[in-house]
Amino acid sequence: MTTSATTREDVLDHHLEAFESQDLEAVMEDYTEESTIVTDMGTFRGLDEIEGLFANLFDEFDHPDASITMEEQLVEGEFGYIVWHAESAENVYEFATDTFHIPDDAIAFQTFAGKIRQKE
Repeated sequence: MTTSATTREDVLDHHLEAFESQDLEAVMEDYTEESTIVTDMGTFRGLDEIEGLFANLFDEFDHPDASITMEEQLVEGEFGYIVWHAESAENVYEFATDTFHIPDDAIAFQTFAGKIRQKE
């Protein structure tokens, strides 16, 4: 059975809303044990590693002055794409992008790349 683009958009919307609200349990609903995330910080495979990645990100963004601004969001076929920038207590994300492969009702593969500057 093929998942519709609307369902893929729903998966991406759910993921972004869960990330914004720092709801780790909700974020993890978007992945399976077979999911993989590739970043410049390493490759994270399976639910335990992915949960650790997001727990660390939520720790970083758990500050009243932290902000994330979405610049672009697109779903095309089985792929989602976002461009964003952010600021945490430790870092400035001058440019960041994620690409998502959503073949079904979960994120199977995700990449992250960004220009991140540590605050002084």
